[in-house]
Amino acid sequence: MIARLTGAVLRGLLVVLLIATPSLILPTVPAETAQIVAFVAIAGLFLTMLEYGSSAPCLFEFRDAAPFNRIRFSAIMLLLVLVSLVVRHNLAPTGLSAFVWSVGHVVGNALDFPFSPMRLALPVLPETATFQAYDTLVSAFGLALLVLVIALCLFVVDLHRDNWPRRGTFNVWINLPTFDPTRSGDVVSRLDRDGRINIFAGIAMPAVLPMVFGPNSALISAVSLEQPQAMVWAVAVWLGLPFSLIMRGLAMQRIAQLIEVRRKDATNPRVGLVPL
Repeated sequence: MIARLTGAVLRGLLVVLLIATPSLILPTVPAETAQIVAFVAIAGLFLTMLEYGSSAPCLFEFRDAAPFNRIRFSAIMLLLVLVSLVVRHNLAPTGLSAFVWSVGHVVGNALDFPFSPMRLALPVLPETATFQAYDTLVSAFGLALLVLVIALCLFVVDLHRDNWPRRGTFNVWINLPTFDPTRSGDVVSRLDRDGRINIFAGIAMPAVLPMVFGPNSALISAVSLEQPQAMVWAVAVWLGLPFSLIMRGLAMQRIAQLIEVRRKDATNPRVGLVPL
């Protein structure tokens, strides 16, 4: 119990650090923004502590299926750090921010081709946006996409090497608390279908979001992407959410495959026999 509570507190503090990362890196943060960040960080702290401190799951998925959440958390954290450094370069440049901005600019320009996620993201900037804001978005988007693609490749390699789940067992109730295996329909078919839906939604989301949150939408009008904090979190949500959906879809398909293999083993009379 003590180990579980200690792990819950540690995870809660890591969530606080994740939420506060842009505010810690950017040189100037308005007082109103700092208050909002503090409120969200405290809420994330208590939610994470309650989730990981209890024996029964609530909302968080794959809590006992490492390294799923570790890969996802590390990728989002690295994304926020790098994007914050890119945005900081326009406000208080340093040697590190200049290097990160240069790498992001190279990657962003390489991704600027027709129908690419980069090309779909640029129309979100209003027509009055400065060239500096355009250049910053290109660098931030390029770095974020590079980080998430590498993290996704690491998870896919784990899946193909049969290293996930690493403990060899998977508790559906603990790791998928929102999935009801007792509903009508075959569990394997439902898991595989939900996995495909998540993967398709993750791939389509970068193309759908510009249509929903265009430059003339109420949200973009209220929160300008030229604001440092707004740009950091916009890039994080824009690419982090599709990344999480694709990872979730791949994981659900993997679980469906494991259940199918166990079924075949159970129906095979030769499996499990011990020679006398």
